[in-house]
Amino acid sequence: MANSLKSATFLIESKLAAAARGDINAYFELGVAFSTGGHGVNVDLIEAHKWFNLAAVKGHEESQLCRAEISEEMTARQIAEAQREARAWLQQIAARAA
Repeated sequence: MANSLKSATFLIESKLAAAARGDINAYFELGVAFSTGGHGVNVDLIEAHKWFNLAAVKGHEESQLCRAEISEEMTARQIAEAQREARAWLQQIAARAA
């Protein structure tokens, strides 16, 4: 069990590192993980929407569909929070690049 948790943590950390480099597939995979509870993370639709949104705005079509699907299960307030978090992520990445 401990090894699978370490493996899941490593996988999420590697996806976050790839996302920090702007990898749209990592954005999508993080969205999937947070929308399904995969890779040892808890389901978090706000976090999932954030990652799907980041991939969708870069043209990832499947992310656009997934974002729309989970939006149906979210309140307007939750969607707004996810959008704020996506903007904050982009600002954080831009600040690192500067």
